[in-house]
Amino acid sequence: KRIVRAEAYEADADHEPAAKAPPQLNRLKIGIYFVTWWALNVVFNIYNKKVLNAYPYPWLTSTLSLAAGSALMLASWATGLVAPPDTDLAFWKALLPVALAHTIGHVAATVSMSKVAVSFTHIIKSAEPAFSVVIQRLFLGETFPLSVYLSLVPIIGGCGLAALTELNFNMTGFMGAMISNVAFVFRNIFSKKGMKAGKAVGGLNYYACLSIMSLLLLTPFAIAMEGPQLWVSGWQNAVHNVGPHFIWWVVAQSVFYHLYNQVSYMSLDEISPLTFSIGNTMKRVSVIVSSIIIFRTPVQLINGVGAAIAILGTFLYSQV
Repeated sequence: KRIVRAEAYEADADHEPAAKAPPQLNRLKIGIYFVTWWALNVVFNIYNKKVLNAYPYPWLTSTLSLAAGSALMLASWATGLVAPPDTDLAFWKALLPVALAHTIGHVAATVSMSKVAVSFTHIIKSAEPAFSVVIQRLFLGETFPLSVYLSLVPIIGGCGLAALTELNFNMTGFMGAMISNVAFVFRNIFSKKGMKAGKAVGGLNYYACLSIMSLLLLTPFAIAMEGPQLWVSGWQNAVHNVGPHFIWWVVAQSVFYHLYNQVSYMSLDEISPLTFSIGNTMKRVSVIVSSIIIFRTPVQLINGVGAAIAILGTFLYSQV
């Protein structure tokens, strides 16, 4: 007598459940992502500031960063180095608000760095966890323990103290950093949701698609805000004043911008938006210190105390 056995399995799953990686191995992988992300970001910020000092056109500089990343990924897909993403209409619809927030945040941060020191921009942007908590509370209805809200006090207070005592304070630079904070928090939240919409696309290809869409959104605005005439005359002046290696600066800042963001999205694949904001803030410590050393930025004692308080608040925030 023949026996028929009926068994149920989850859709698209193997019959045998995949073995999960040990927690220690997963933490190590995320740690490597974070260190790589921070190192690439330091290099980007150095070259980005060098370019903006010689060529003060942040809209074009932002566009070139996105164009370089888009070109790199299109070439990787064409050569088979990276498998192209399997996307559908739902994916691209979910990506649109992410790309809009990313574009605004990217341009705002670049405008800020064109007006003030790199260290000042990143001190203000270290308040991103505060924006993350408030926005998730207001728009997503998420609640957090009292200790989390209390940890935001030194972050906000430290950033405020650093801003008030900044020797090279500029309102445009300050507002650019603040707008960038808001935009990037929305980007991180939309990204986490967008990664689950439509076809499943990993962090590597997700950021590639994001770069391409952001480039399409930004290009017409960059032309309207600055224009080819200013770009050409400014380029000639920069090459004349700096020399041929100015071209290397532009290439380096564009490529390293894509690389650090790509690694950060590989991290976002593994963690929550809040944890991402923590990593993003701790990254700023290395950027602030390295930029002060390299560009010899004058820092008052009270300014340094404000930055230290903000970073300490971020540490407390990450603990609670």
